[in-house]
Amino acid sequence: MLMKFYMTPGSCSTGIHILLEELGLVFEAYLVNLLAGDQYKPDYLAINPRATIPTLVREDGIPLCDFISIAWWLGRTHPKSGLMPATINDEARALEMMNHVIHGVHGQGFARIFTSEKFTLDDGDQQAVQAQGREMACKDFAIINNKLSEHLFVLDQFSIADCALFYVEFWADRIDIPLPENCAAHYRKMLKRPIVRQVLQEEGYASALRG
Repeated sequence: MLMKFYMTPGSCSTGIHILLEELGLVFEAYLVNLLAGDQYKPDYLAINPRATIPTLVREDGIPLCDFISIAWWLGRTHPKSGLMPATINDEARALEMMNHVIHGVHGQGFARIFTSEKFTLDDGDQQAVQAQGREMACKDFAIINNKLSEHLFVLDQFSIADCALFYVEFWADRIDIPLPENCAAHYRKMLKRPIVRQVLQEEGYASALRG
């Protein structure tokens, strides 16, 4: 049985897509149209009751339903790839970065920008919520920027954490949120990776490669 990867182009699942391609894994891709509400259809809820993406159904049929668990599992099951940090201290740093990205930059900042209606009952307040989201994202990028001061990657070499950071940098680029110096350098370095370029082209974002 092939792995099944449930994804939405240009979303957080792009980071997992990059990891799968970096590892050269064979998988079946299923597009989940979030705007159309595909995540709430019974067939998808039977796989991922949280109605989120990404979801990766392993060869044994067990689904993994969040970014960190998927990235961690891919890194641990392919130790020779170098995608999982070699030491427990670096592994902790990678997990810290992914948590900051997913629960902070994404879950607080960009969530307010992209789904402002979830944070207010008054339609008239949505612009204020979006502005708050941009402010929160910028604050988190500033914190991350200081952590990148000694490395172009999150750690000494490319790892699972870089794919998490990349997708929020990609979002920032798409909606004109200025990235601080080290984050911008990280984003440019990621854009030069052949697999990243391949994934963006496959997902319909070739224009990002010219930015």
